[in-house]
Amino acid sequence: MRAVIIIPARYASSRLPGKPLLAETGKPLIQHTYEQAAASKADEVIVATDDERIATAVQAFGGRVAMTSADHESGTARVAEAARDLEADIIVNMQGDEPETEPDSLNHLIDVHERALSVAEPAFVSTLVCPFSPEPVTGPGSPEDPSCVKAVLSGEQNGYRRALYFSRALVPFPRDDNGRISDPTAYYLHLGVYAFSMDSLQAFSSLPASALEHTEKLEQLRILEAGHKVAAGVISSAPPGVDTPEDYAAFVRRQQQASEGH
Repeated sequence: MRAVIIIPARYASSRLPGKPLLAETGKPLIQHTYEQAAASKADEVIVATDDERIATAVQAFGGRVAMTSADHESGTARVAEAARDLEADIIVNMQGDEPETEPDSLNHLIDVHERALSVAEPAFVSTLVCPFSPEPVTGPGSPEDPSCVKAVLSGEQNGYRRALYFSRALVPFPRDDNGRISDPTAYYLHLGVYAFSMDSLQAFSSLPASALEHTEKLEQLRILEAGHKVAAGVISSAPPGVDTPEDYAAFVRRQQQASEGH
């Protein structure tokens, strides 16, 4: 199957304005993400943006750009517009602020979606999850942190699992332990990368926003509430994202250390 990775990128960010173009490493952040995507098995990588500054930066390092409307409310809608005229069987929506996503993780997602499309009840979308780290057991970064989205999964079949629900709450709830977490690694963290078929990507925007989506503020619940299947591939750990100035400073330090190590 022909797979294309599309990276939606916008200039505005409440916590880190101009994030895609930050370049303290010598490269804009969007280039780091693009290069990770290009190292995967995907046949093509495209940055979807409505901002000429981002387009110019991507073209400067030889990347492909699709200009989109400025009116999109979500990255998925931007990806859907950019994908309309493509020849592709699988379209991966990869966040532009995940510059340390491993190419092997993207390959696994593509493989999962290929398998999830080949069964009698094909998945509407595939995504990635990973076990939570053993530490911290509670507090920020743990399963009880509402900013960390939990995925409740079925058992494995055909090399992937099925997502039964996503929540900001602590699910499943450890009732026998009175809500105390004994093993964070028993919980799965949802990672915001998705693989669609062309049909499901275009159909997503026509799905009505759901009650669960409004309650949890999780776009993927729209898919489950509409009765569709979400396949989940499990990887070992989550890449650190870049959401704040502190996140970016840490990313720059890691890049410098990696460079010095070579």
